[in-house]
Parts: sequence; structure tokens; C-alpha cells
Amino acid sequence: MMGLSAWKILIIVLLVVMLFGTKRLRHLGSDLGGAINGFRKSMREEEDTAQGDAPKRELK
Repeated sequence: MMGLSAWKILIIVLLVVMLFGTKRLRHLGSDLGGAINGFRKSMREEEDTAQGDAPKRELK
């Protein structure tokens, strides 16, 4: 099995940036981060309800 060298990874990154652009990649990263945070929050709430505790609500 062939491994990925630093040059191959650099070429892949450059191609992705050329195809999608930095602005779209930045938005994609922030959307992905928000989705992960929402998933973690729902998992914490599920654990709280499974333990019999009332889910804690955050004030906005």
C-alpha cells in the first residue's frame, strides 16, 4: 500500500482550494464545527436525561 508523501498531500490541498475557493471552504469549516457542537450538546442532554437529571438549558 502506498503512503501519502508531503508533496502528494500539498498537491491535493492545492487542488481542493482551486476547485472550491477559500471562501467556500471557510464556510464549510464553520458549518461543520457548528454541527459537531450541536451533536455534542444533544449527546450531553441525552446523558443527563438517561441519568434522571433534568436537562440543563443555556441562556442566550
